[in-house]
Amino acid sequence: MVSKTIKATSTAAIIKEIDKATTDSFKPTLAIVFLSIKQDWKAVSDVLSKRGIVVFGATTSGEFINGDIEEGSIVMMLLDISPAYFKSVFLETGQLSTLENAKLIGLEGKSTFKNPAFLILSGWLTEDGENIIEGITQGFGQDVTIFGGMAGDDLSLSGPMVFTKDKSSDKGILALIIDEDKIEINGIATCGWKPIGTTKTVTKSKGNVVYTIDNKPALDMIIKYLGVDYDFETDKEIVTQIGAYYPLQMERDNVAPVMRTAMLANREDRSLICAGNVPQGSKIKFSLPPDFDAIETVIEECHELKNDYQQQADALIMFSCISRHLSFGILMEEEIRQVQEVWDAPMVGFFSYGEFGKSKTGKHEFHNNTCCVVALKEK
Repeated sequence: MVSKTIKATSTAAIIKEIDKATTDSFKPTLAIVFLSIKQDWKAVSDVLSKRGIVVFGATTSGEFINGDIEEGSIVMMLLDISPAYFKSVFLETGQLSTLENAKLIGLEGKSTFKNPAFLILSGWLTEDGENIIEGITQGFGQDVTIFGGMAGDDLSLSGPMVFTKDKSSDKGILALIIDEDKIEINGIATCGWKPIGTTKTVTKSKGNVVYTIDNKPALDMIIKYLGVDYDFETDKEIVTQIGAYYPLQMERDNVAPVMRTAMLANREDRSLICAGNVPQGSKIKFSLPPDFDAIETVIEECHELKNDYQQQADALIMFSCISRHLSFGILMEEEIRQVQEVWDAPMVGFFSYGEFGKSKTGKHEFHNNTCCVVALKEK
């Protein structure tokens, strides 16, 4: 399997790049497309579909290709993978729930391949991140491989989308089901964030809304505890900054914590709206702002994945939470570059609103503030 990565800042420019990349010896069958919501996803998708190339696409909150971070652009990975080795499925939450659709995707994978892996892109389904994992697991079974990310929209919070040929939706689930008997797939969901302070309890929550922590309003609690000096009434960026720099770590027994980012807040009841569910009764800790140690942890876990499971890769896909970009700043490019260098393979990725994957000690689940790396190699 050969993969090539290309980028551009307009539809016309990406068409030229596609034409340059495709030759008599390289005829791609699959395009992984990540682009700014400002770009014309339909025009790009139409160009690829007319060439017989299956489109697996999402809008982003920033894109990256190999070691370079882009903004407002189009990044793409073209692969010449045999059409017999993969299947694309697009479903939309509406008549059926996200959980029911995800279960159908799991069943489709089970009926298509003996050993399927699921790469997932989802639209504006933040409250349903766990339901996507749970549904696929119900449909296929417990021993399932799931990696992916939730689409972004340049932090406008207006409706990130997934798209494929003639289809798009901000409530869509786009699955790329891959035959693991033909394509080796391994990945890691890692964050490197360090906890701070004592364990606290979420005393009131519903879904992804946290009302109280240790019986105190969640927003007031996090501001006071962390000593964040903001005027909430005038500073609209407070929640973005808190979520980026001080995510919650939900503790579990004998497995790595799962991260939850505060994306929005309710000024009246002082609650936090997180990018993922936080069950009432959850034990949590706050996190320290990241430093070089966080990057070192991510790179170390990638090296462990390479050494223990997958020495080589034909292609790399990376889903990195937008909160990491906000908090890491210029260090983010260093993390992406070093991850790519672990396998020295073509990489494409984007900054997401949530990540699907497996931590070193956990199961496949829904994450925030996490870097999810997937390595693919034809057998």
